[in-house]
Amino acid sequence: MLTFIGDYPCKLDAKGRVLLPSAFRKLLTASSEDRFVMRKNLYEDCLDLFPMSEWNQQLTMIRSQLNPFNRKHATFLREFFRGTAEVQIDGNGRILIPKKFFADTNLSDGLTLVGQDGKIEIWDSKQYKDSGMNLKEFNQLANDIFGGNMAE
Repeated sequence: MLTFIGDYPCKLDAKGRVLLPSAFRKLLTASSEDRFVMRKNLYEDCLDLFPMSEWNQQLTMIRSQLNPFNRKHATFLREFFRGTAEVQIDGNGRILIPKKFFADTNLSDGLTLVGQDGKIEIWDSKQYKDSGMNLKEFNQLANDIFGGNMAE
């Protein structure tokens, strides 16, 4: 299982490609991963980039929870897969972001690639900076999720 860590400012080139940070490329090379699934994030104005192995784990989890003969479940599956694209790392370590994703997000040429465990989020750099929480807000969120007072 791959674990992506860190946030890296990157530039989008004129053809819509982004060079993956060397830390991510090394991890992917070691695992022989070069195919990905890209999709719009469910909650934020960014993209999710899943290595194929992680995507397949996500699908296994989803399939275990859904019945494709249930109308709500079938609708969820359709929307979940809507707009997904398979992408590959080129010989120079770049990923091409398909044009359709620019209509659904506010990506500019200044991007931040964010390691988030098994996936990489692709953010517009300004939006990523603005999305952060202060320490007190993060402490409260951690407390809400895990219980107890994280500051003490």
